[in-house]
Amino acid sequence: MKALIVAPAWIGDTIMAQPLFARLHALHPGLRLDALAPRWVAPVLERMDDIAEVIDSPFNHGQISLKGRWRLARELAARRYDAAWILPNSLKSALVPFLAGIPRRVGFTGEARHGLVNCRHRLDKAALPLMVERFMQLAEAPGQPPSRPIAQPRIRSTPEDGRRTLAELGLERPARAIAFCPGAEYGPAKRWPAAHFAALAKTLAGRGDAVWLLGSPKDRAIAEEISRLAPGSCRNLCGVTTLGQAIDLLALADLVVCNDSGLMHVAAALDRPLVALYGSSSPGFTPPLSGRADILSLQLDCSPCFKRQCPRGHLDCLNKLMPEQALAAIDKRSGA
Repeated sequence: MKALIVAPAWIGDTIMAQPLFARLHALHPGLRLDALAPRWVAPVLERMDDIAEVIDSPFNHGQISLKGRWRLARELAARRYDAAWILPNSLKSALVPFLAGIPRRVGFTGEARHGLVNCRHRLDKAALPLMVERFMQLAEAPGQPPSRPIAQPRIRSTPEDGRRTLAELGLERPARAIAFCPGAEYGPAKRWPAAHFAALAKTLAGRGDAVWLLGSPKDRAIAEEISRLAPGSCRNLCGVTTLGQAIDLLALADLVVCNDSGLMHVAAALDRPLVALYGSSSPGFTPPLSGRADILSLQLDCSPCFKRQCPRGHLDCLNKLMPEQALAAIDKRSGA
């Protein structure tokens, strides 16, 4: 069997889909599973043993581009896929598999996709509160619950990958490295304050830990603010690394502190000790799927609100989550 995954456009969602890929291989021995994915997600899929090839989806968030999708569909048609699993719920994500003539197209009903998705699942959000559960349901026949227990997502970073990345970035392996991931693509209501990260960095650096700031070019500004508030306490690598290099550095880290973000899910999939900071989002929907993660959330009456910006203007859910609380979680996780 030869099948295609239409991957999510978010790094964290893609990580949470990995147990689905493993389940498909278990159900279909000898399966070749390719993934159609945006280029910013591709490095994560390339670190999954379940995926044979990642095919570039050249469309930006929200871009329709019917001509471009038709050209891509013609290319995919030549590959003669037997089935496609369409993980996003949008209409446009289902267009290419339909236009490519892939016979079996699996996904959730949504955005009037009845003619595009011909193996349709209906989502019961109450029965499947976790995103990983929802992805797993797509492996089964419509109406059947997902197979349990659900394995934790896993991605790969080898010792050789780590050594190569350190050499490429001119870094030495410290005695103990703590990675901070201060960004969150979704919006400010998911970002712990720079001052809190800086206070924590100063404490850890004072103990002799190396602190790496990891993230995309969009996270460069907040990382620079952390570096300014904690001079000499951290190494700002936001926007310096590729995503693949960030994966390798997270794999080398002795502990990771991060917002609810794509890199949080990367760290969890690498099985790194993790302190996850939650504000406007909910660990009941997209928790770090790891037995080595500690979740910090104040669980205020106004959260989770799932907003990009704090609708009340105070961001108490994160401002009042103090560096001392994160440090206590670090020490507990480290056995200090």
